[in-house]
Amino acid sequence: MEPLLILNHQQIQQKINRMAYQIFENNFAESDIVLAGIEQRGFILAQRIEAALKKFSSQNIILLSVDVEKDAPYQKNQAPIIAADLIKDKVVIVVDDVLNSGKTLIYGVNRFLHAPVKKISTLVLVDRNHKSFPVNADYVGLSLATTFKQHIKVVFSESGDAAYLQ
Repeated sequence: MEPLLILNHQQIQQKINRMAYQIFENNFAESDIVLAGIEQRGFILAQRIEAALKKFSSQNIILLSVDVEKDAPYQKNQAPIIAADLIKDKVVIVVDDVLNSGKTLIYGVNRFLHAPVKKISTLVLVDRNHKSFPVNADYVGLSLATTFKQHIKVVFSESGDAAYLQ
């Protein structure tokens, strides 16, 4: 089956800009916001959100990379990912490219549950609406109903970003 383009570069940028404004609207009184991107594509998306926020917000954006082993999350060290002082009393937004079953996002959020944060939110570019875990994204670029056999692939590249349904 030929991949179907569901978001082109311009559409992804529009979604990123909209989510950045939503983050600002919901957290305008905060001096610091932590964007914690799940490796690999979630971190790239977090960088893009950071760039969009910096265009209109003077808030300090702290960018973190979260490494989650999706297939064996408990085999990796799940200790706090960053010094607690850096994220203490701050809003943390865990970022990933696609919300499929919710497994990866919930493991990413888990990394912050024992940290002294003010609030934890989640952000995804595409929400597939096939959740096996009780997790929802607070910020969603595109919500898409798909079949279980279909797959969403997000590509971030210098030549242009895209999201495909396969």
